[in-house]
Amino acid sequence: MRMFDRIDAATLEDRDWQLWMLAMVSIFILTAGMALLMYPTVFATSEGPGGVILRRSFVGFCILCFLLEVYLLDRQLVIRRLRKQLAEEQQLKVRIVQQASTDLLGSLPGFSHFQDRLAMEFRRAANTQQPLSLLLVVLRLVREVAGPEAAAAAQGDVAKALIRKLRGEDSIFLFQPGVFAVVLPGVRGPDGQRVADRLREGLIDVAGVSSRFTAEIQVVNYPEHATTAREMEQIAAHCFSKDKAVASAA
Repeated sequence: MRMFDRIDAATLEDRDWQLWMLAMVSIFILTAGMALLMYPTVFATSEGPGGVILRRSFVGFCILCFLLEVYLLDRQLVIRRLRKQLAEEQQLKVRIVQQASTDLLGSLPGFSHFQDRLAMEFRRAANTQQPLSLLLVVLRLVREVAGPEAAAAAQGDVAKALIRKLRGEDSIFLFQPGVFAVVLPGVRGPDGQRVADRLREGLIDVAGVSSRFTAEIQVVNYPEHATTAREMEQIAAHCFSKDKAVASAA
């Protein structure tokens, strides 16, 4: 039985159709054989009420068997059409989600915008003696997530998860595929670490049970880790340049 249980998922639809055909052919053979066995007895009966009833019953039996075959064939065709329609709708949904993820990633500002925003926020923090934190999020896709569509979908999910966790004054940037930066004005080092832990938990949920990716989050704080905007920018640029593998995988 194990030999017959080895079914490839790619041929599951064909196996289902073959099973239906086997059932319908088996029913046809059984009903045809029964009709052939009944035929001599029914038509050898002498004329009379009993013979008429037998012949009518025989004809009714044949008609019912034919209608059963037609009904089973019609149901199978309906099921195949609905399955095909469902598969097309699922593919359309996947394409819509992938397109939405691509559009979201395309709408995120890049590294040059990050430089301008970091310089502005740093000047504000320095003038008001307020802290400034920077989160660098590096996404690494697993090998099972192959193809640009799946990679874009995973990165789009990450971007949406990050945006949902941010405040109104926070800013998110996309350096390259798989590398994000988040500017957190007025956030101290310990608070930035707590934000990073919260984001990390959210990204674990986004990765799903299949663990489509892993994420590393680095916290850079002024004035604890850097004393100038240039130093913070250099740390971010280092993160931007060291993960080319993520870009190639995406």
